[in-house]
Amino acid sequence: MSKLVIEQFPLGTFQTNCYVAWVPASDGSAVGRECWIIDPGEDPEEVIQFVRAQGLVPSHILLTHAHADHIAGLNEVSTAFPAARVLLHAAEHAFLNDPQLNLSAFIGMPITTRGADGTLAHGDQLELSGSVWRVLHTPGHSPGGVTLVCDAANEAFVGDTLFAGSIGRVDFPTSDAATMHRSLHTVLMALPDAVRTHPGHGGATTIGAERRTNPWLQDGRWVAEG
Repeated sequence: MSKLVIEQFPLGTFQTNCYVAWVPASDGSAVGRECWIIDPGEDPEEVIQFVRAQGLVPSHILLTHAHADHIAGLNEVSTAFPAARVLLHAAEHAFLNDPQLNLSAFIGMPITTRGADGTLAHGDQLELSGSVWRVLHTPGHSPGGVTLVCDAANEAFVGDTLFAGSIGRVDFPTSDAATMHRSLHTVLMALPDAVRTHPGHGGATTIGAERRTNPWLQDGRWVAEG
C-alpha cells in the first residue's frame, strides 16, 4: 500500500477541521484515486476545489458527529460529489435535519442538511484503496461520536472527542460526561502511543503525547473546560 495522505482544511467561523484522505497510486498520482471527505464544515469551497484539482474521486463523506460546525458544508459537498455516500452513527441521523439537536439553533443560524445514506457502527470496517479502517463508537461529546482508526498506518480521525491538550465539551444538551470518560479512557487510551490523532479542531497529536501530558487525562480529571 502506498503511503496514506491526509489533507487538513480548517473551515468556517469555528475553524472546524475537514479532512481529505486518500492513498496515491504507486507512482504517487492522485488522479482517479478514491478519497474520503471527513466532516465538511462551513464554506467548503476550498475542499471541493482541492479534490477536483487533484483529480480525486470521493466515495464517502464521513461524519465523526453531526454538530453544526461539522455538517455546515454537507449539502454543498454532497451536491459537488453526488456519488459520495454520507455515513454517520445512527444515534445522530436525526441531527442532520434538526437545528436543536445539531446546535445550530443556539447560534442563530439553523442548519438542516440532506439525510444519511448509511451508518457507522462500532466494529465496522471500511476500506480506502487497500487501507482498512475500524469504526470505534466514542460518544460523550455527542451520542453518536465515532473515531476512525487505520491500525496499519497509525492514523485516527477522532472528531471532537480528543484534542491536543484538551478534550471535547460535555456541557451540550446531548453530551454525557460519564460516557465521555469511558470513550477517552476505555477506547481511545487503549490505542497504541504511536497513533496520530486528527481532531475536529486544532493540530494533530498522538495518543502517546496525550496520555503523558493532556491535563484532562491525568489523575482522573477529564471534564472539559467551559
